[in-house]
Amino acid sequence: MATHTQVLIIGAGISGLVCGYTLRKSDIDAHVLEASPCPGGVILSERRDGYLLELGPQSFSGTAQILDLCRDLQIENELISAPPQAPRFLLMDGQLKQVPLTPPAFLTTSLFSLRTKASMLRDALGGSTPPNADESVASFTRRKFSAELLDKLVGPFVSGVHAGDPEKLSLRAAFPQIYEAERTASSVIRGLTRAAKAAKSKNSSQQPRTLQAFRDGNQTLMKALATNLGPALRTEAAVTEIRPFISAGSTLNSPKFEVSLNARGTAEQITADHLILATPTYISASLLRGFHSNFASTLGPIEYAPLAVVSLGYKIADIGHSLDGFGFLVPRSSGLRTLGTVWNSFLFPNRAPDGHALLTSFIGGATDPHAITLSPKELVSIVHKEIAPVMQIRQAPTFFNVTLYPRALPQYNLGHSERLASLQKLRAEFPNLWLAGNYMRGPSVGACVEQALEVVKEIRLVI
Repeated sequence: MATHTQVLIIGAGISGLVCGYTLRKSDIDAHVLEASPCPGGVILSERRDGYLLELGPQSFSGTAQILDLCRDLQIENELISAPPQAPRFLLMDGQLKQVPLTPPAFLTTSLFSLRTKASMLRDALGGSTPPNADESVASFTRRKFSAELLDKLVGPFVSGVHAGDPEKLSLRAAFPQIYEAERTASSVIRGLTRAAKAAKSKNSSQQPRTLQAFRDGNQTLMKALATNLGPALRTEAAVTEIRPFISAGSTLNSPKFEVSLNARGTAEQITADHLILATPTYISASLLRGFHSNFASTLGPIEYAPLAVVSLGYKIADIGHSLDGFGFLVPRSSGLRTLGTVWNSFLFPNRAPDGHALLTSFIGGATDPHAITLSPKELVSIVHKEIAPVMQIRQAPTFFNVTLYPRALPQYNLGHSERLASLQKLRAEFPNLWLAGNYMRGPSVGACVEQALEVVKEIRLVI
């Protein structure tokens, strides 16, 4: 790698790889450093014993940006879609109940009481104003709808998407579309309907989003990005310090950067005109201490939820349930530790050997942080014991894999929007510094790609 580059990107997760690839396509000299041996962050796939395991995200919502990226990389044909009508389930009183996904289905379901259904009608026909203060998802749901909706649907959804605690998660930060819907239309239902119509009229050719994965695993995208970067990507290159570098053409307010790193035991230094930190907040906070102490105090408080990904393989003959659907989520009131289970081998082909099924469950999260201190054997035992009665599983799993993430997902807790606003104000003091990652605009793959492309767009304007 050159000792000087126009743009240096630290971190080769999805955000860093997209930044590097897209910048280089624009003929901008960009290089990416990754401390670990393998690029891709938590988007990792593994084939073993005939199973195709996703060690991180099991799938993703297909966005226009992801599709464009796959076309560019010539891997569009590797994309596969889950059955669009695959039902989702909730575990209620030991039974799987289908989640109502349309207004008529919600009004006719036996899952919710008349009081909860009436709260939906009240929102659609009436009006309300969100409080000025940041409001938790739990507080919002109880205020607008009911505690029952929080327990049975919203809470499990929050666990499934953010691995979060709805009592702490900020509605404004985690679900800004819902907050804006009430703020602008005095009704969540009316506001979301208007926003959907506006988006459709703005881009009438846009196809509905579908749940997608790659035929040979989601790491396909990471490998394609890494291959295209070639020698511009270096792994096992851990950055140890970042300092302002004042040289010809730079000033105290707009410095270049001098980066020290340890590359497989060898100390090196690189200077860069622009720097993108695409690392978790706790790493970014440490690396930016030399620029301003407020980076640490702003980034440091962002919490991460721990998570264990438990993949179990069973003989189909030992499963009484049809596994016809996406999977199920589990309300915390059930007393179970499993947050939810994805039926991988129903959603996508070639996820399990013939005659077998692959089920991936999640345990831990913000409401059960000590779960990942258990051994893999203990986690497998807990998950199997909890899901076996639900799906009439008669025998022990014939295959298992456990992946532990002590810091899996950033938590968009109360005050997160204010932290991000302070962060952007602080970053503006260093115009050549950029931040990217899943703590900025959402934890999903699509949100990370979108935010990374925004960073690239801003850099193009100043280079």
